[in-house]
This record gives sequence, C-alpha cells and structure tokens, in this order.
Amino acid sequence: MRSSAVLQTSLLAVLPLAAQAQGASGSGKSTRYWDCCKPSCAWPGKAAVNRPVFSCDANFQRISDSGVASGCNGGSAYSCADHSAWAINDNLSYGFAATALSGGSEASWCCACYELTFTDGPVAGKKMVVQSTSTGGDLGSNHFDLNIPGGGVGLFDGCKPQFGGLPGATYGGISDRSQCASFPDALKPGCNWRFDWFKNADNPSFTFRQVQCPAELTARSGCKRDDDSRFPAFTPPAGGSQPQPQPTSSAAQNPNPTPSSAPGGCTAAKYAQCGGQGFTGCTTCESGSTCTASNQWYSQCL
Repeated sequence: MRSSAVLQTSLLAVLPLAAQAQGASGSGKSTRYWDCCKPSCAWPGKAAVNRPVFSCDANFQRISDSGVASGCNGGSAYSCADHSAWAINDNLSYGFAATALSGGSEASWCCACYELTFTDGPVAGKKMVVQSTSTGGDLGSNHFDLNIPGGGVGLFDGCKPQFGGLPGATYGGISDRSQCASFPDALKPGCNWRFDWFKNADNPSFTFRQVQCPAELTARSGCKRDDDSRFPAFTPPAGGSQPQPQPTSSAAQNPNPTPSSAPGGCTAAKYAQCGGQGFTGCTTCESGSTCTASNQWYSQCL
C-alpha cells in the first residue's frame, strides 16, 4: 500500500548490477491518483539515495524530519503540492508517480526516473518523464500511477485530515476542469494540467525506459539515486520552450521567499518557468499566456 508507514518490498530480487545499468524498459499502463499521503519513498532506508523524498505538512511546507508519520496513519506528513505534473512544452511534461515494475523491487524503484512515450489516446506521441516517489502492493506489473491532484484518492484518503478532502470519485477523481477551481490553490495547477496538456486522457498506455533524472524533478523531490548517473541521459524533444532549471531543494525550503526581478525586455515562452523562489529568468510571458504561480517555488507561463 502506498501510504503505509512500513511498506513491504516486493519478493522479486533487485536486478543484478550489470543488468541494472541498462535500466528498466518495456510497455506499461497508467492510472492516476492523489491521496495526499506521505510518499512511501519519503521514509529512510528504502533505497540507496542522497535523502528520502520530501514530504510536507498540512500547509504544503516541506518538513525536514523523514520520520514523521503519514497523515494517512494519524501523523502530520503529507504529499507536497509540487509533486504533481507540469508541462515543459507541447510535447513534454515532467511529473511523479507510484510505480511497480517487473523484475525489480522498492529498492530499485524509489527515486528512479523513467521516460514515458504515450502510445494511445489524445496524448499519443507525447512524452513524460516521471520520478518514482512511491511504490505499492496494489499496483500491477509495469504500472505507473501518475500523481495528479483530483485523480482519485484510491485506497487511502489523506486529503480529508489535511484540508477537508477533494471532490470526485474514489477511483478516477473529478470529471471536469471546472472542478479544479474548488481545490487548494497549491493543487490547482496540477489539476488543470490533466485537462490541458494531458487532454483528460483516461489511463493511456506507453512505452518506457529508465533515464537519468532531470534536475527539475530532483529539485522538487529532494531525492536522487546513488546510481542515477549509470543510466542514459534524457534528451528533451522539440516542441516549444525547453526545460529551465528550478531552485535547489535547500532554497525551496525557505517559507518566506523574496520575489526575484526579471531581466529587462525578456519574454518567457508558453510553458516556460517565469517565477518562483530563487528564479532569475524572464518573468513576462509571451502573448496568449500568463505567468501563473504553482506554489512559492515555481510559476509557469500558462
């Protein structure tokens, strides 16, 4: 179960070191969820990483103690709002997921990154790079449960103790973009992403391969695998603005950010970052898009 404090690892053995360098790959299936629970990879000792995945308090502020119990088990640690997906350009998004892959275990999945190429539905041909922040015994083989606010709380519902709950069905979540307006402000961008970039795709299939984690993902999660550099580097596809660096995790923990100033005459493209704690790039968006805050660390031209 993704939200349990002590998640039992799969009985499958970790891939041998020589094979693991090639990385996991194959065909997979997706679902969606947002249960607000502390990510299972946020507990210490799950994998060989620099630190566990960040978790947040009920106000979406990062907490430094990885031993705090999950809000789904009576504790005060929850998912961080910036662990939802965001668009990089028309063809690429970054995000997070709970995973279960054939031939591996929690020790090989936690904080690993995977390039997904969708093969059906309205997102066919688009790519998404996700980092595994949770695993789960309720997931099937080569299963990626994408972190999407409003995607359904699934087996657990930490959203009720965190802020009173979210609308929508237990599995599948909400059905219309207008429902995102009732969400906490920090979760609205991730909810809107589902209906904008993701085109409200319903559990699309994909091919996947393990890649090095983009810095934008590890800045949000705080977690990087010790063996990350042994996997292929990810090359973003063309299609609009390219990824821009995000603030480091240490800066992102500052609860009182100071607004940054933009270079004169600089315009950010659609989907580009345009603000946030420590950001020094363009803060004026191109015509047709508006600089929209996801949270104190990240604003984007939408």
